[in-house]
Amino acid sequence: MVAQEHVLYDQENRKYLEDQFYVGVTYNFLRDLPVDVEQRNLSYGLQGGFIKDIPVNWDRTLGFGLGLGYAINSYYSNVRAHKLDSGIAYELLDGNTSYKRNKIETHVIEMPLQLRWRNSTPEEYKFWRIYTGMKLGYVVGNRSKFVGNSGKIGFKNPDIRNFQYGLTLNVGYNTFNIHAYYALTSLFKQGVSLPSGTPLDLQPLQIGLVFYIL
Repeated sequence: MVAQEHVLYDQENRKYLEDQFYVGVTYNFLRDLPVDVEQRNLSYGLQGGFIKDIPVNWDRTLGFGLGLGYAINSYYSNVRAHKLDSGIAYELLDGNTSYKRNKIETHVIEMPLQLRWRNSTPEEYKFWRIYTGMKLGYVVGNRSKFVGNSGKIGFKNPDIRNFQYGLTLNVGYNTFNIHAYYALTSLFKQGVSLPSGTPLDLQPLQIGLVFYIL
């Protein structure tokens, strides 16, 4: 009887799940910058969401994660967008142009897909984790914004790519975990370029911290 109760307890104890809610903050780099294109100010990102934890072994150290989240990303640079009747035109802001901020902001619905390893137990809440996989994203809102000495100019930019995806890696112990996202798509749609004809194939790279909550 005692042995049976122990088995039942152990089975119930093995039903725990890990890391189902997350929040994070990142610094957003832009890769493959053309000559004379520079990042300015602090390009940042905020993210949060829910991930369904799906263990696949008895010890629950291996599993999958399928999630849904929301992210806000800002990219500051010296590439200014102008809204014209014929579409969007771009120019490089040189050192002679006085301005406070120039950015692109995106609001993204995200779907993280993860392969998860951790050395957790039902009783231990501090453990190592390595979560790798990819993240799909759909831009539900975006804005190009320029803040100069004479005021602010902002508008929705149709040149921003709607569907985005990339590789992710989350590594850490207990509360603090390093988060990395390596975009496999560019920020802009294909064909967007500077007046010189140089393509704006800017690919985000996000490095920061992610915090998991049961």
